[in-house]
Amino acid sequence: MEDLKYIPFPIAVSQLDEKTREIQFGMPSEPLVGALLRTLVASKPGGRILELGTGTGIATAWLLEGMDAHSHLISVDNNGAIQRVGVEILGRDKRLELVTDDGAKFLQRQPPRSFDLVFADAIPGKYEALDDALAVVKVGGFYMIDDMLPQSNWPDGHAKKVPVLIETLSAHPDFTVLPLVWASGIVVAVRKR
Repeated sequence: MEDLKYIPFPIAVSQLDEKTREIQFGMPSEPLVGALLRTLVASKPGGRILELGTGTGIATAWLLEGMDAHSHLISVDNNGAIQRVGVEILGRDKRLELVTDDGAKFLQRQPPRSFDLVFADAIPGKYEALDDALAVVKVGGFYMIDDMLPQSNWPDGHAKKVPVLIETLSAHPDFTVLPLVWASGIVVAVRKR
């Protein structure tokens, strides 16, 4: 089975891809990750969604496509210049709130169990402030991370952090965790209590 053969892309993704290449941003989300996000968020009508690491907005576009009219997405990135691509192309969508801030600081200001889905696609919420990211997930809500398989843009020493993170998530008593050797390497966790 060819995964991408059955996956229609959001219209905005081609524009976002083009702009991402223009500015030479080397960390865009891949289509399989986007398709999974779109599917997960579709299970949360009226959901409150958090993306940590907007980048140029490619995963943001997939999330928006899966959301219903009553859902709300907050996407946080510490680099306003990179995030500006998403602002230009997706910024008119009233369901979207783009925030330029440090992800860890943003998480610390959020009430517990306030999001139906958290996609941590940045260091904050994944390798830093993990407990804060998990704390904001509602019961029955998803926490998802990607880039768990080796990536060409990993800095020296980063490979050692990945198994530690997966072990930490797998041992968390409040979450059911599914690591997937698929796409860029995914972990999906659901808060069970």
